Amino acid sequence: MPIIQSVDRALKILELFNEHETELKITDISERLHLHKSTVHSLLKTLQSHRYIEQNHESGKYRLGMKLFERGNFVLQTMDVGNLAKPHLHTISKETRQTVHLVILDGKEGVYIDKVEGLTSSSLYSRIGRRIPIHCSAVGKALVAYKSKKVLNEILDDYDFIQQTQYTITSNEEFLKELETVRQKGYSQDNQENELGVHCIAIPIRNHTGEVVAAISISSPVMRFNEEEMAKHIEILKREAKALSKKLGHGFE
Repeated sequence: MPIIQSVDRALKILELFNEHETELKITDISERLHLHKSTVHSLLKTLQSHRYIEQNHESGKYRLGMKLFERGNFVLQTMDVGNLAKPHLHTISKETRQTVHLVILDGKEGVYIDKVEGLTSSSLYSRIGRRIPIHCSAVGKALVAYKSKKVLNEILDDYDFIQQTQYTITSNEEFLKELETVRQKGYSQDNQENELGVHCIAIPIRNHTGEVVAAISISSPVMRFNEEEMAKHIEILKREAKALSKKLGHGFE
């Protein structure tokens, strides 16, 4: 397999930093990798533009950027939640006979990290690894409803409310109002907002700090949807979400 030289060099730069050497000069990097300073400078600027590298403007030295922390945290959340959630997803699917999803937030979108097909499967759009907009999905609403005002403003800055169906929320004001409803009820809904004929309910999953790190949802055909069944499904979701959150260190009174 051929190795892309520039990518290889950029990764080697990142690997030079450790707990003993948190900051390095260009000359240090140049000497250790046996590269010309101009080459190192170009690589650092590229990494810096993507926030994988930061520069201490007082010393002129370089250090690892917050983007690495974000990506690492994303991976940890995915691994921990994904492994612990599996039995809960199967329990929910078995009791409701519906398709169950586990989704996490990445940037301004949700990402499916697990899925259990129900006996009455109806969801056509979902697959593990696929991204989903937050404004028209129950999981997306559950993932962002409890964010701080500052974080939520950052997420919604220049957000594109693409209309997926005639039921899709298409404005910032409408979406914020919807999130308030989510907080009041403790669960979120997507009533044909992302895919016609499909109704979804989602519950947030919290970690030891109380932060929402994932959401679990049930997808069912609208033709089979009724208030009584929905109430039962919400209770099942809440029960399993509470148990999973407890595994992640979140305490309940």
